[in-house]
Amino acid sequence: MSDSNTTDFTNPSTFILLGIPGLEAAHVWISIPFCTMYTIAILGNFTILFIVKREPSLHLPMYYFLCMLAVTDLVLSTSILPKMLSIFWFNYREINFSACLTQMYFILSFSAMQSGTLMAMAFDRYVAICDPLRHSTTLKNPVMAKIGLAVVLRGVILILPYPFLARRWPYCRTNIIPHTFCEHIALVKLACTDISLSSYYSLSVAFLVISLDVFFIAVSYTQILRAIFSLPTKDARLKTFGTCGSHLCVILASYIPHLFSALMQRFGHNVALHLHVLIVNVYLLVPAILNPIIYGVRTQQIRDRLLQPFTHKGT
Repeated sequence: MSDSNTTDFTNPSTFILLGIPGLEAAHVWISIPFCTMYTIAILGNFTILFIVKREPSLHLPMYYFLCMLAVTDLVLSTSILPKMLSIFWFNYREINFSACLTQMYFILSFSAMQSGTLMAMAFDRYVAICDPLRHSTTLKNPVMAKIGLAVVLRGVILILPYPFLARRWPYCRTNIIPHTFCEHIALVKLACTDISLSSYYSLSVAFLVISLDVFFIAVSYTQILRAIFSLPTKDARLKTFGTCGSHLCVILASYIPHLFSALMQRFGHNVALHLHVLIVNVYLLVPAILNPIIYGVRTQQIRDRLLQPFTHKGT
């Protein structure tokens, strides 16, 4: 390590990413499941985008939002994995200061967009089930575009102060980040100044993004469940519930790992550092893998379109 890692400095030119502290000897082996996960995420989400684009019957609000979710998954996984694999395979640990802030920004902003997309999908399911006669008139293409733009702008604007605040901090302790990527909390811990403004802003953003999104999703599904249970027959209830089953699975796959990671950061002071790093990486990657699989398996239109080349061969 160079002396700049331990001497005083205010604006380091580079940071050093340690990967998974304590498991450096196993980095090559750990890279195998992560590389597999990344490959599945890339293939699965591009497949979703390709099928929705090629199939006119899927040009509906639900599938447009699904495409937005696929794009956020692609960007999130690509923001993390290439640098992680360069650490695991080539021991290339350095990352430029500006590149570090850019990576942090992309991860946070697209995580916010992912949460907003899940909320928009819940609204789509609410209108489709609770007011089906107005679904096609309520969610027209101009309305869809406005919702999508609002989700994107919220993620872009709310997260924008993070890198600007981080750029102003003095880093006089070290430039070593015990992580596989430039995680915001790990970066905050390196600053040797008052970071209360950043802490308050982070809490405000967490409330405005995650808490409100979860609240509106919960309200939407409360109304959806009330509408489902008011249906006269069991078959009608099961069929209607099946139309939002995929979205419920995706919500659980996205928010449960995130909640578990947040609780680990807040209360898991005795948890080993390498376990914490692994959990954070997994919670960012798991939704990117599961989302296309869940929709591919549970959505008949996507499943039929995906199996079409094989069924044609068999006939």
